[in-house]
Amino acid sequence: MEQQVKASGGLRRDVGLTLFALYGTGNIIGAGIYVLVGKVAGEAGMLAPLAFVIAAVIAGLTGLSYGELASRYPVSAGEAVYLHEAFKKRWLAVSVGFLIAVAGLVSAATMARGFVGYFNQFVAVDAAIVVVVLISALTLLAVRGIAESARAAALLTLVEAGGLLWVIAVASPNALSLAEVPFAEVFSADAGVWPGVFAGAFLAFFAFIGFEDMVSIAEEVKNPQRNIPRGIVLAFVFSTTLYLLITFVAIGTLPIDELAQSDAPLADVYSAATGRSVVFISMIGLVAVINGALIQIIKAARVFYGMSCNGWLPAFFGVVNPRTGTPVRSTLVAGAIVLLLSLLLPLLSLAKLTSGMVLLVFMLVNLALIRIRFMDPAPEGVRPVPLWVPVSGAIASAGILLAAF
Repeated sequence: MEQQVKASGGLRRDVGLTLFALYGTGNIIGAGIYVLVGKVAGEAGMLAPLAFVIAAVIAGLTGLSYGELASRYPVSAGEAVYLHEAFKKRWLAVSVGFLIAVAGLVSAATMARGFVGYFNQFVAVDAAIVVVVLISALTLLAVRGIAESARAAALLTLVEAGGLLWVIAVASPNALSLAEVPFAEVFSADAGVWPGVFAGAFLAFFAFIGFEDMVSIAEEVKNPQRNIPRGIVLAFVFSTTLYLLITFVAIGTLPIDELAQSDAPLADVYSAATGRSVVFISMIGLVAVINGALIQIIKAARVFYGMSCNGWLPAFFGVVNPRTGTPVRSTLVAGAIVLLLSLLLPLLSLAKLTSGMVLLVFMLVNLALIRIRFMDPAPEGVRPVPLWVPVSGAIASAGILLAAF
């Protein structure tokens, strides 16, 4: 028998700082670098690292805003709650809740499509069959429990981070060769290079999506006022460092056109750098994509659950299974939507759609924090960020969104 419970006590606080940081890191890494580094290079060319830096700045500012908001309101459906607390508009909270849930589902579908590219390095199987088996297995794992899912995500995170470090190590001599490229050829004063850089940054932003998913399990984190901001910062700093290093070795190893066309870019970089079989690195790519998709399904289910607990969705979505301690119905619905999206849309379209939706949410979340700060500047137990952080985050999110269209 399932029971409906409210957000004040329905979910178990089983996740500590280390597990929380690894959970977020795995989602950030798995969400893009193994799949989209080539596509970013195709847009920005040799300025792909700059595109990643621009995306990192925007994501980093908003990450600090998320840290404060999650400390103030450590509950599921975080973004919807933040907007409701700031503006007291039910329609706005519901709209943002749906937007972030859909963004998570589209992101998971993007990674499922990316999984097919790496899987085909081993054996050619119809993409639909691969997607159905993958999403079904991940949904069942998400149903089992947050501790089990988070531990699985943490283990997968260590594997995928190790894969990135391995590629960096074997291909680093190629990155050093970039120093020989004339500066004027890479960073032209011609304004015509900037549309490509901003288009690349828009796409690269997908690779930083993940830290906002961390707040979706805020109700299951131990000591959330302390651990949520710290976990977000740790996950973001580690992921950003890996991204920049891997981008340099990728553009130093493969021609831009070849990198842009690759469906398994890091496997191709590894093969070009070493001349060895891509089997092992492709396996790690599969792990990275699986990890990201798993966390996105968990996130969307928690958003549905949290919105139900606030009366913004039917009670059906707020039911928690007493044995697993998870919102089983919400998780099954999330998995079904991911499956449909994976089968209907191509990878690049899914990635661009996700980036656009998340940038819009980020702009609104920063605006919410600005308003909340004027209403309640410094609540007990919460360390506020400087006001310029959410102001800059809102402007930057809106700017890159407009520049991409």
